Amino acid sequence: MATERIWTAGLLLIGDELLSGRTQDRNLAPIATWLNLQGIRLAEARVVPDDLDRIVEAVDALRARYDYLFTTGGIGPTHDDITVDAIAAALRVPVIVHPKARAALETYYAGRGGATEARLRMARVPEGAELIENPASGAPGIRVGNVFILAGIPQVAASMIEALS
Repeated sequence: MATERIWTAGLLLIGDELLSGRTQDRNLAPIATWLNLQGIRLAEARVVPDDLDRIVEAVDALRARYDYLFTTGGIGPTHDDITVDAIAAALRVPVIVHPKARAALETYYAGRGGATEARLRMARVPEGAELIENPASGAPGIRVGNVFILAGIPQVAASMIEALS
């Protein structure tokens, strides 16, 4: 008798603001629900600070242990948004500017004060990555291998998840 394979996922919630209590997580439950609807069991969730080494350590462990790894947080325009750098380090690939992400940001911000250097940080991806459409704003999510990098803002993360459906 064959048993049906159970697909699994890990979730990595990234941000000092989550650990300090300044921000309450509102991504875990919707992502877990969406995963269940896809037939994927969320097997583990972790919260880590905006610390490169801690993110790399968690990404290495979770992407090896589960079929999929979803991350939220740390892909915005500010100096402490280091998720892309950490995931690239974990995958041992460089960070590049994705031309389609850059074009999307330039279009989105054309009437909103322009695509500043800070905003263009959101076009940075680990080499070899694909983009996840983001109808909520100009900054796309990122997929590289079995790792799905989503925004930390719940409405934007939800928009990216819907684009994966």
